[in-house]
Amino acid sequence: MIRVQREDFDLGAEVAALTRGNHEIGGLAVFVGLVRDRVGEENLGAMTLEHYPGMTEKALARIEEEANRRWPLEASLVIHRVGRLEPGEQIVLVAAASAHRQAAFEACQFLIDWLKTKAPFWKQEETASGPKWVEARAGDDEAAKRWQAQDPDAAQ
Repeated sequence: MIRVQREDFDLGAEVAALTRGNHEIGGLAVFVGLVRDRVGEENLGAMTLEHYPGMTEKALARIEEEANRRWPLEASLVIHRVGRLEPGEQIVLVAAASAHRQAAFEACQFLIDWLKTKAPFWKQEETASGPKWVEARAGDDEAAKRWQAQDPDAAQ
C-alpha cells in the first residue's frame, strides 16, 4: 500500500492495520524517517517536501512492486509525508512483512533505499543562512546501487 499525505501517521495503528488477520507473517521490519534538527553545522528550522501528485504515487507503486518481485512479502506499506515539517516530525514510514525475518529486513531496506533515489520528491531546508533545495546525496545513490548489483534485471 502506498500513501502520500500531509498529515502525520500513527505508527502503531499503521502496523496493526497492515498485519491484522494475516497469520502468515512471521517477521515485520519497519523504518521511520524523522526530521533532524541539524544540517551539517547549521540548525534546521524546518523542511518542505514537494511532489507531483499522481507521478509520485506511480513511482512508489513501481518500487513496491519491485520489492514484491524480489521477496516473498505478505504485506508492505510506504507512507511519505509532504508539506512543511519541523525537527522531530515523522517524514516516512516503510514496512515490509514476510513469513521470515530476513526477507522482511532486506525488503524494508530496499524500499527505503530506492525510495530515496527513485521517487520524485523535492526537499527544501530552512536554516539561518536561508532556504536551500537539497541535492541528491552520493551515499543514497551508493545504497541503491547495491540492490541493482544484486539483481541486474531489476526495473530501473
